[in-house]
Amino acid sequence: MNQSHLNVLWKNNKHNIFGIMICLTLFTAGIIIHGHTGLYMNLSGFVIVVGGTIGATLISYKMERLIILCKVLYASYARELITPNTIVEILVELSVKRRIKGLLALQRDEEETTIAFLCQAIGLMLDGHTQAQIREALNMEMYFFRMRRDETGRVLRTMADVAPSFGLVGSVVGLIGMLAGVGDTNIILSTIPIALTSTLYGIILSNLFFLPFAAHIREKTAQELLLQKIITEGVVAIAGDLHPRMLERKLKSFLTPSERQGNLISLKKIHQQLELFKEPLKSE
Repeated sequence: MNQSHLNVLWKNNKHNIFGIMICLTLFTAGIIIHGHTGLYMNLSGFVIVVGGTIGATLISYKMERLIILCKVLYASYARELITPNTIVEILVELSVKRRIKGLLALQRDEEETTIAFLCQAIGLMLDGHTQAQIREALNMEMYFFRMRRDETGRVLRTMADVAPSFGLVGSVVGLIGMLAGVGDTNIILSTIPIALTSTLYGIILSNLFFLPFAAHIREKTAQELLLQKIITEGVVAIAGDLHPRMLERKLKSFLTPSERQGNLISLKKIHQQLELFKEPLKSE
């Protein structure tokens, strides 16, 4: 991971990082206040919990699914999503360009856009598909995208379910060692905390990592589906030659009330786009 990737991660998730740092600081302070921090360190229990969780996950899912999980997690934190306002602005500009220069003028936008779903939608429109066919194809893409993301979140929830159970396994292993020292009070008192730390590790992994990661993926998926829905409705409307201003009003329904203040695309900007697209036509 190079410096640019680290900068992107920090920019997109600085609030999350601050929150994690504060929580870990408070959590660590709660342990240190009572002293005897060494009692919370149990390498054997940690290995049992982590190894058991990974093993159970590998039995339940293919290795390819875990690789996909790692890629989705990285992308969800490293990639910055385009805002709905920006998507609406792009679609309105495409609508203006389509009305002035025709449908084939959007081919350049298909080649230059970095939004895969929008690129696919423009491609369907350029291929001459009807509005119903475009909507059906894009809805199918959204459906399977959601299914893939749900499967990824299911892996994390499975790990969250089994981690506390293997924490109990580690505790049982520690209790067996404690029972081996029956008759020696010092051994019993020293092994009880060690036996219970395995349960602590399982609970921490489940509730501090696996479940929050699953919730984060679910939130990112909802945001991406919203963008895809806006693109679907926008491209279908452009294919039907809807007026740019009516298109903007239609797409505003996807935005929150605070984002709907005024015109996202001013009349002045639309006129500028019109003049910009007319100039090549005059030269031709």
